[in-house]
Amino acid sequence: EKFLEKVWDWKAESGDTITTQLKRLGASCDWSRERFTMDDGLSRAVLKVFVALYEEGLIYKDQRLVNWDPKFQTAISDLEVEQVESKGSLTWEAGDPEAPFSADALAKALKTDASGHMYHFRYPLKDGETVRVPVAFDGDGAATEWDERDYIVVATTRPETMLGDTAVAVHPDDERYKSLIGKTVILPLVGREIPIVGDEYSDPEKGSGAVKITPAHDFNDFEVGKRHDLEMINVLDAYGAINDVAPEKYRGMDRFEARKAVVADIDALGLLERIEPTTHTVPHGDRSNVPIEPFLTDQWYVDAETLAKPAIEAVEGGRTKFVPQNWEKTYFEWMRNIQPWCISRQLWWGHQIPAWYGPDGKVFVALTEAEAFAAAEQHYGSAVELRRDEDVLDTWFSTALWPFSTLGWPAETAELERYYKTDVLVTGFDIIFFWVARMMMMGLHFMKDGDGKPEVPFHSVYVHALVRDEHGKKMSKSLGNVIDPLELIDEYGADAVRFTLTSMAAMGRDIKLSVSRVAGYRNFGTKLWNAARFCEMNECHWDPAFDPSAPRRRVNRWIIGETARMVAAVDTALAEYRFNDAATAIYDHVWKTFCDWYLELSKPLLQDENPSARAETRATAAWALGQIVAVMHPFSPFITEALWEGTGRDGLCAHADWPVLDLSLADAEADEEIDWTIRMIEGIRSLRAEMNVPAGAQIELVLTGHSAAVAMRLLRNAPLVKRLARLSEVAVAEEAPEGSVTFALEDCAVNLPLKGVIDVAAENARLKKEIGKLDAEIAKIEGKLSNEKFTAKAPEAVVAEQRERLATAEAEKSRLAAALDRLANLG
Repeated sequence: EKFLEKVWDWKAESGDTITTQLKRLGASCDWSRERFTMDDGLSRAVLKVFVALYEEGLIYKDQRLVNWDPKFQTAISDLEVEQVESKGSLTWEAGDPEAPFSADALAKALKTDASGHMYHFRYPLKDGETVRVPVAFDGDGAATEWDERDYIVVATTRPETMLGDTAVAVHPDDERYKSLIGKTVILPLVGREIPIVGDEYSDPEKGSGAVKITPAHDFNDFEVGKRHDLEMINVLDAYGAINDVAPEKYRGMDRFEARKAVVADIDALGLLERIEPTTHTVPHGDRSNVPIEPFLTDQWYVDAETLAKPAIEAVEGGRTKFVPQNWEKTYFEWMRNIQPWCISRQLWWGHQIPAWYGPDGKVFVALTEAEAFAAAEQHYGSAVELRRDEDVLDTWFSTALWPFSTLGWPAETAELERYYKTDVLVTGFDIIFFWVARMMMMGLHFMKDGDGKPEVPFHSVYVHALVRDEHGKKMSKSLGNVIDPLELIDEYGADAVRFTLTSMAAMGRDIKLSVSRVAGYRNFGTKLWNAARFCEMNECHWDPAFDPSAPRRRVNRWIIGETARMVAAVDTALAEYRFNDAATAIYDHVWKTFCDWYLELSKPLLQDENPSARAETRATAAWALGQIVAVMHPFSPFITEALWEGTGRDGLCAHADWPVLDLSLADAEADEEIDWTIRMIEGIRSLRAEMNVPAGAQIELVLTGHSAAVAMRLLRNAPLVKRLARLSEVAVAEEAPEGSVTFALEDCAVNLPLKGVIDVAAENARLKKEIGKLDAEIAKIEGKLSNEKFTAKAPEAVVAEQRERLATAEAEKSRLAAALDRLANLG
């Protein structure tokens, strides 16, 4: 009890920490509804489900293999298992005069290095039976020489488990061993006779084609054992030491000491064929950091196969969809091959299993102790002492109930009626099995729709990306590349962190997170903030009566149409779970359309002598800013909430209506004219940069090849073009002035007379020098990418980076080459 009090204290501390982190990230939750799986209400739901499934025969106790942690003395889930690579260094072969180890040297070496090896043992055939095995082959792989042997060679990376072998398996179609199926071998060191069985688990192409079967110590062997009704012999105790079932010499030995002893003793019998170093993964407990054991023990299980069937049908029928859809394959592969679910754990902390045992071991499962005692008294005819099961439930059992237990089930609450089924589950791919599938199974089994049919817990499962470092490597403490989001928030703010992750969350693609990207999106927030300040200084105040179809100035009609298109793009992207596309639509509209262009194009109107023009533009700017703030709020809640308050509107932005804008607000005539004007200004700016025109130089623009309508369009917008492109004059003419550089705009040509403005010879030399540098860089990158060793061995992220660099360099060379061609026209 004292220990559990400490655990509850720790839960309060760590739970508060997690909640604080969520709040700092801007999670928009009703915190009064916070739930924990050990809360009284959720605990009642857990007991209810356990008892109901037990009474239906879907929960039972059985002896099977589990992932066993010898240090913490408990079964653990697959999610708590980490695969650790092990690599050996010994090489030894019996009878080889050039082998680097004598028997004595081998025994000595094994004392320090017994892991990461494949050990090949000879198992003698009973009664002098022999087998012919090929020892030489021709170029086509056909056997040319055979050897008669009175043993079968098996290979293992865990020699100590051979003490529990109960069979040798060969493939039923393997010509070498067909005649031996049904015969027996003598298990070395133990002397037990074990059968040779035919089973497709044995791969003729691997090793000798014969494998030892230890059903009590290997998950695959366990299944072979069930198929052939083999004995399950456990030779380890709960601490990973050899138990009393094994020969006396090894009893009490730690499993790794026993490994060395077994190999040495096999060698002493002349039955050690060879040792090969191998690289393989060894499962470790993620908390204990010790190798876990497949361990045969009594545990509580759920009949997951029965519960999985409706969950499979629900996804097959489209009642629940995975986004991206390819994750359905992962879900189906696991669900269609599902194994019994071990739900008991040998821990102090958790929901204690509601099972009590009578004097003869009979089990009584009940919601309360009183109910269990009453059932026992009825069974035995008098009151008896009961012992409660000390095990607790796997945490995934209680979390499987989350979609309905958090809403008050088993009570029929208003929340349950309103919110189940829920909408979208957002989760990582690594817990599709542990959580998503189990919520599906439990939800469909216990929840019904209005017609009494099983109801899914959610209509969609969005599987998000993995966040990696900027080079595409998975973050880990050992690599030192972990980026702490809370530290990023301290440095750049939660809004920048959220917008960065959202903008990079392309469906089905992992995120390569770099600090520089976060800094860039902080600048994006600053850009919006400054735009809002500009509007405030120019008296652009929110008008709730503003009608977006009313403005008449082309610039204002243009931004209204652009805003409607932005909202539509965000709506579509969100509906399709393309969150990065939604973020991109917002970013482009805010940075380029609203800040860079509309605010600049609107300045003359904001200073216009006509009061109507000023009023219309102020109202339009305030309206457009308001739509941006509302749409951007889910992405960057803090800055948008502050800006919302600054507009003088009532309530929170989080509670405001989502913008609903009709695309008919777009004005094709205004769009065409303003877009044309922007493309002209951008073209002039680009030419100025390419030709290295001094920033302060005022140059002339001459339009040629134009229609009368295009000429009028230019003249209408001449003040804007002159100011934003730094021009001294705007004119129309029949021919381009001498010494002009030109670019095409639809229905006209834009000419900039630069003769005398720039040093043509110096620019010619500069451009050729820059192109030369790019040629050298392109050749260097192409050399790398044409090297098959580089592309085969280099990490995928590194190769991709080189390809990106090549594309960038080629594009820049093309741009400079075009500028060099234009210089030729200047003479």
